[in-house]
Amino acid sequence: MTTTPPVVYDYTDWITAYSAFVGCSPAQGQEFFNQATTIFANATSNPVYCLQGAAGFKTVMYGVVSHLAWLFAPRDASGNPAAAGQPPSPIVGRINSASEGSVSVGADMGDANAGSPSQAWWMQTPYGAFVWQALASTRTAVYEANPLVMPQTIFPGYFPPSMSRRPFGWRR
Repeated sequence: MTTTPPVVYDYTDWITAYSAFVGCSPAQGQEFFNQATTIFANATSNPVYCLQGAAGFKTVMYGVVSHLAWLFAPRDASGNPAAAGQPPSPIVGRINSASEGSVSVGADMGDANAGSPSQAWWMQTPYGAFVWQALASTRTAVYEANPLVMPQTIFPGYFPPSMSRRPFGWRR
């Protein structure tokens, strides 16, 4: 069974929302979109689609695309994402210190134990920080109470096997 994904990549829509990537080619944008679908399911069954609808889902999807583009796109002379030029920075994380004499740069991924193990990776770019915040509702646990099952009048004390084996409580 083949279903149409909720977001079909459109370079013009992406550039309209994220103009910092105007130097990237449509082919690069498509590749970043393809990469994004490997870490963020482009499907109506995605919890983000259920919670935020089609428009919100598209916004989050393009945020994921922009996060990947910022991390992996070549850079022009000014350091902006471009179709060709210098390779992206090999520094992983946010720059937290720099000095000029003998050139020194320090990078920090943040507290890897805070929040989720993937939080530090998302916080490397402003686009990733946006996605992290947009996905907050999907990282929240839900409590499902045990339903009240009344014994059947014909067989007092009988509970259907499916009800007695169903796990209740905190779930994701």
